[in-house]
Amino acid sequence: MGAFGGEGHRSDGRIGVVTLVDRLISIGGAERLAAEISTRLDSERYASTLCITRWSDPDGVRWGDVPEQMRANVEARGVNFIGLSRGRPWELRPWRPLVRLLRSGDVQVIHSHMHGSNIWAVLLGRLTGVPVVVAHEHTWEFSGQPIRQFLDKYLIAAGSDILIACSEEDRRRMTEVEKISPKSTMYLPNGIDGRPPTPGRDVRAELGIPADAPVIGSVGVIRTQKRLDVLLRAVARLLPHFPDLRVLLVGDGYERPNVEALIGELGLGDTVMMLGSRRDIPDVLEAFDVATVSSDFEGSPLAVMEYMEAGIPVVATAVGGLPKMIEDGVYGLLVAPRDPDALAEAIAELLDDPERRAAMGAAARERRREQYDLDVMVTRIEDLYEKLLTRA
Repeated sequence: MGAFGGEGHRSDGRIGVVTLVDRLISIGGAERLAAEISTRLDSERYASTLCITRWSDPDGVRWGDVPEQMRANVEARGVNFIGLSRGRPWELRPWRPLVRLLRSGDVQVIHSHMHGSNIWAVLLGRLTGVPVVVAHEHTWEFSGQPIRQFLDKYLIAAGSDILIACSEEDRRRMTEVEKISPKSTMYLPNGIDGRPPTPGRDVRAELGIPADAPVIGSVGVIRTQKRLDVLLRAVARLLPHFPDLRVLLVGDGYERPNVEALIGELGLGDTVMMLGSRRDIPDVLEAFDVATVSSDFEGSPLAVMEYMEAGIPVVATAVGGLPKMIEDGVYGLLVAPRDPDALAEAIAELLDDPERRAAMGAAARERRREQYDLDVMVTRIEDLYEKLLTRA
């Protein structure tokens, strides 16, 4: 599609796009995806800005080394970077740098990711006259929390030009649970770029794991949604049958102390290794025999796409968008949520059958490359921007 013509361009003829997200972290799918989208927009057609609203605390303290490395990568790819120091939820002063940019007339699209940023994008975008506001939801349970449901329907969906869902199931729940008009929403599949592992590297050896030990694992932010307690209880059930089992948990988050406490309570200290946030995920995944998802709810998680690209079968709970991603018995196995016995049984089934694991992994890699490619996703987003700008 050709570049948007007519009124509303910057002085250099490009379309100004601001990508808005709370934090910049290496493991969180929504945050990482937002940064990737901002860097992959066609620089000849778009002037891209990435705004991280919780880049530092009110005293200016950064959130660690990994965000700094990611910022350097973003800026090296020609993207303007704005880091805000948000503190209290409704404090207005930290927003001034972004508001100045939005009022300059150089921004034609603001594309926000996740609930909090969606609220601010609608409020600030409309107050400053930005022509197009795109809100992007990266899944939640869509139940309870009546205030959030109210804001989703009457502020975000009503005030944005489109509300994107990352799975067909999420879009259905927006319509059926939150009563948002289907005309206000669309499904847009997530995607990854499929980075290859480092040739010759052996993460198992680095971690002291025997080459023939069965290894399962999970990648993601450690929060309640992920229900790692269910996975750990499944591991306790697996140990009598797989005494050499090793479990790799990659990521960090507010639930980590509770997870560590449960590891001690279940006597899994010699089995479970908590690796924290890592930037070498493709290398770590080379150590996995089976990947796991024990979540209560999910959209279309990037971690699952990374498992698929690595050729690893996935044992996952049948929630959200996962049944569409992982056809049961083809790319992995699906189980009911909050059922450690079922999770353990499915993991054991795959650990006992290397040939089946290999076949599922190969099929999963092919599906990832056909259905969940980041460049295809970005092209769809660019086309969406121009369609909405033409309508505006």
